[in-house]
Amino acid sequence: MMARQLSFDWPNGVALGPDDFFVSTANATAFGMVTDPDRWPLRKLVIAGPAGCGKSHLARIFAAAQPTQIIAASDLTPDFVPTTPALVVEDMDNLPADAQESMFHLHNHLQNNAGLLLMTARQTPARWPISLPDLASRMQGSAVVQVADPDDALLQAVMMKLFADRQILPPAGLTAYLAPRIERSFAAAADIVARLDEAALATGHKINLRLAARLLDNPD
Repeated sequence: MMARQLSFDWPNGVALGPDDFFVSTANATAFGMVTDPDRWPLRKLVIAGPAGCGKSHLARIFAAAQPTQIIAASDLTPDFVPTTPALVVEDMDNLPADAQESMFHLHNHLQNNAGLLLMTARQTPARWPISLPDLASRMQGSAVVQVADPDDALLQAVMMKLFADRQILPPAGLTAYLAPRIERSFAAAADIVARLDEAALATGHKINLRLAARLLDNPD
């Protein structure tokens, strides 16, 4: 893959985990819990964090370690029964009202069969729109690990990965220049990389510090 052929000087404080996951102080706890499910109280865990923070990547690292099904909360149906001892349910804060009873029985099935349940969401369970009391109490009894907003090192690593995904090798120092000048969020990292790529294609200019400065000065 082209992205793997690009050579980056990764910032200090960031290590590569399985499947090229970037581990820093912002997500080290989540990474440690996902890779050691024996530590999960009641054999269930919620990963909570903003869009783009790596929740799905962490879920797939977990799934690669044991037979696991992955399903979106919005796709749960009354007749769904997992066929593996581990299950990932993504985007639990988007669980439809008519799927709450299904999730309740699914949770109990895994608990009764010593299964593992990993859930992802933007919010913690107390903020999920769950009206079924029995399900709400079980979800709020789950262990929760939150992915924090990225530190500068992780923000730089994320931007490097986003550039690599677009087959772009940015000049030295660009991500270090951008990190303290954009919002400290995964969404902002994705936005600036996309805008730089679009501006370079539209103008025929190379992606460099001058182009980055112009975009930062003209956010619209």
